[in-house]
Amino acid sequence: MSATRRVARALDALRHGWAVRVGPWVLLPAETGFGADVSARRMLISAARAATLKLANQRDAAEPESPVLIRGAEGFDLALARAMADPALDLANPLKGPFLAQPIDDHDSAVAAMELARLAGVLPAFLVDPSGVEEAQEVSAADLEDWKDPRHLSIASRARLPVSVCESAQIVAFRALDDLREHVALVLGRQSADRVPLVRLHSECLTGDVLGSLKCDCGPQLDAALAAMADEANKGGWGVLLYLRQEGRGIGLVNKLRAYQLQDQGFDTVDANQRLGLPNEARDFPVAARMLELLGVHGIRLMTNNPAKVETLKSVGVNVIERVAHALPANPHNARYLATKRDRSGHFL
Repeated sequence: MSATRRVARALDALRHGWAVRVGPWVLLPAETGFGADVSARRMLISAARAATLKLANQRDAAEPESPVLIRGAEGFDLALARAMADPALDLANPLKGPFLAQPIDDHDSAVAAMELARLAGVLPAFLVDPSGVEEAQEVSAADLEDWKDPRHLSIASRARLPVSVCESAQIVAFRALDDLREHVALVLGRQSADRVPLVRLHSECLTGDVLGSLKCDCGPQLDAALAAMADEANKGGWGVLLYLRQEGRGIGLVNKLRAYQLQDQGFDTVDANQRLGLPNEARDFPVAARMLELLGVHGIRLMTNNPAKVETLKSVGVNVIERVAHALPANPHNARYLATKRDRSGHFL
């Protein structure tokens, strides 16, 4: 079995609540796992959750997704494991201790396990070597690195797609064999080596792009980007919208909605992600670089207000010739979200 297929099977297992073996451990996902008599003496959780339990200091929790191995005096059943994993349950389930943080011998495997949980869209928390589990899908940190390698991405199909802002548009779909996410590019205008295209990287946002959510600025950003690219096309230039299947900056739809719940309790976007044990930025920029390479795009004018995005794209080989400002007015529902992007993530707003 190939490395990428092992990862695909591991992701499927986590979604179904089945165990995986990563390095030295059999791991059962706390959120989706099932079984009447399942229990374990140890759990693998995130540094942010460990900080909530007073098991890690704030410096450790600065990387909220980093793993921490904990041991309970009486062990963990699935009900306690879920309460440990989900911050939405904190008020309803006062946690019982004591818990002891233990050293992790295989750090790479632990990090891979947390990333597999994020990619599967489940909370990053596992029962470690639980009783009552007979089979586990084996996967390694090296398998995950191979699965993530953008060289696996290729153009699957392309077609003419006139859209409301520009009739001369083409859609290009990309996929990798063992990755169910299908990214797309929309090319507006006629591609030309003589003109540097206007490019926008837009991460999928079901709530904003489709449902018109006012909690973010994703929908208006998408509309404004397409309008700007259409204007470029009308002037003899062209534009490329990369629509990346990385909901919630890479944490997935369900976890994004969990973050929304925490925001309603008073936490900002960054703190909400940290309480979930998830990174504030988990998008796969090498995928975007690979898409541009496959399209034959060698330099871009990038529409963004995020200077970190510019530097990250440059670090993965994208020639960002110009940053083009892309700011939109706030509304009463997203004003705090935009202020957090400005004050804590360094956006120019």
